[in-house]
Amino acid sequence: MKRFGDGFPKSGDPCQRVGETEATVDFLDDSATLVGCPNKETASQIKGQAVGEVNGVILILVPHGDTIASDSTANGEGDVKVPDTKYNATASVPCVNVGSADATCPAGVTRSPDQIAVEIQLPKRRQRVLLFDGKGKFVTHSSSQADGSAALQSSATRRDDWTIVTVGKEEYRIPDAFVLGD
Repeated sequence: MKRFGDGFPKSGDPCQRVGETEATVDFLDDSATLVGCPNKETASQIKGQAVGEVNGVILILVPHGDTIASDSTANGEGDVKVPDTKYNATASVPCVNVGSADATCPAGVTRSPDQIAVEIQLPKRRQRVLLFDGKGKFVTHSSSQADGSAALQSSATRRDDWTIVTVGKEEYRIPDAFVLGD
């Protein structure tokens, strides 16, 4: 089983995101994050549905909307941060052709009235940042001359409640709920 990240839902927690392998492929869902926990006690603390166990690891399917911090607008606090992060929400997003066999990449979003930034963690400590306007319309991707991303073309299409962003040969599927919040 392929686990990644330094904890779920926050850094240091005992559960981790789980990637696609022969043992986990039947549990994956592109609208949810697959999480592996070392025991039933830690698994019971994750908001989601227990879907199985592989090699003693309890698998939990967490819908993308449930990885987002509690609804902060209901308590009048605005868009709060996920504890111990700089993000308003975290999730795994579907990603294709990013140099990894995984079908999802860990991501975090920061929101302001004028700009929304989705930071996607790629293999080899790389990162791709997708920028949206304050209403959730894709604008561009971050780029650098040093890593060659400045030459990459980016575009976006809409499909249902998703924005499908292409950056060169890479493809990211970003749900509206992640970009805009609840």
